[in-house]
Amino acid sequence: MTGHVRCEVNDGVATVVLDNPAKRNAMTTDMWNAIPPLLDRLATDPDVRVVVVTGAGDAFSAGADISTLTGMIPGVPAPAVLAEDALVAFPKPVVAAIRGWCVGGGCQLSVACDLRIAEEGARFGITPSKIGVVYPAATTARLVDLVGPATAKFLLFTGDFIDAERALRVGLVDELVPAGELDTRVAELARTLVSRSQLTQHAAKELIGAALAGAPTAERQRHWEEAGRAELAEGVAAFTERRAPEFPWKPAADPALS
Repeated sequence: MTGHVRCEVNDGVATVVLDNPAKRNAMTTDMWNAIPPLLDRLATDPDVRVVVVTGAGDAFSAGADISTLTGMIPGVPAPAVLAEDALVAFPKPVVAAIRGWCVGGGCQLSVACDLRIAEEGARFGITPSKIGVVYPAATTARLVDLVGPATAKFLLFTGDFIDAERALRVGLVDELVPAGELDTRVAELARTLVSRSQLTQHAAKELIGAALAGAPTAERQRHWEEAGRAELAEGVAAFTERRAPEFPWKPAADPALS
């Protein structure tokens, strides 16, 4: 069976699995194309609060299936870029759970996620220089925002692999966990994210993206502050009463997100 992307939802968490283990979850065109419509559905699903992206078996993704690269047309966004853009635009928190190889297009996907948790032994590489691919401008900008220009140049110029410890030092991953503990840590993080204010998360994701793009934020800041009045009141009341908050804001209730 060729590779595919599968998804299951449990307790507010949608787990999106890159499933092509015979090729270390190398991404076929069909797999890239499956991601944007899947994220569209998850964005409007009220039962989904967090998305976790991971790979089947012992790898995150070894990148794009090389056979899919020769048909790229200059000026036309590749399926990988459209999938990456869909992850960046997704309004809810997205966590990459990384074990094993995270290379090329796989690393591209992980950079498009909000948070990256890696297991010891993971290996990272951004390899377009090995086959003469021009790395997309927006993708390059996101990499620079994450790791800085010097590390971005090292990764793109050399195509060399780095280990998980170095990936943590340079900011390519946010947290490193011992071997065998990735699923437990990601589940714990997902539970924390599910319990927090959706309004705060949506606002933070939008405003951080605007700040990185150099876009004005004052109007959207006012929008979120106005939308968050009831949210803040519940948060303060819950803190005062020493109970878990029951935040009232839902994405569908915000006309700006419908």
